[in-house]
Amino acid sequence: MERKIRVLIAKPGLDGHDRGAKVIVRALADAGMEVIYSGLHQTPEKIVKTAIEEDVNVIGLSILSGAHMTIFPKVLELLKTENRNDILLTGGGIIPEEDMESLMKLGIGKLFGPGSKTSETIDYIEKWYNENNK
Repeated sequence: MERKIRVLIAKPGLDGHDRGAKVIVRALADAGMEVIYSGLHQTPEKIVKTAIEEDVNVIGLSILSGAHMTIFPKVLELLKTENRNDILLTGGGIIPEEDMESLMKLGIGKLFGPGSKTSETIDYIEKWYNENNK
């Protein structure tokens, strides 16, 4: 039996708006992925702990608060500390293009802004998974 792609969607920090996160949770589940939604106000440490406990392939962060330049690098650092370079860190939210480019140079996956189609996210995760889990 083929293993399904396991994804953790998390809302870090104080941001309380999770409509977009819930939309992506539903879209990924409808695409056949196993999705865990950690809920609001998660710390980077809790996100990484949950990702490891749940044996996910992908962490998707939804950030609308402007803290993306702090939170994404912290989660990536914690993943590296745990030797979990096999987990894709991706996400979306209100992130300026130049910040997206800076974050991707650090090793964070593709980031999705307002108006992105859920199919783009699904295709990206499936492509990454197929290339990295043979």
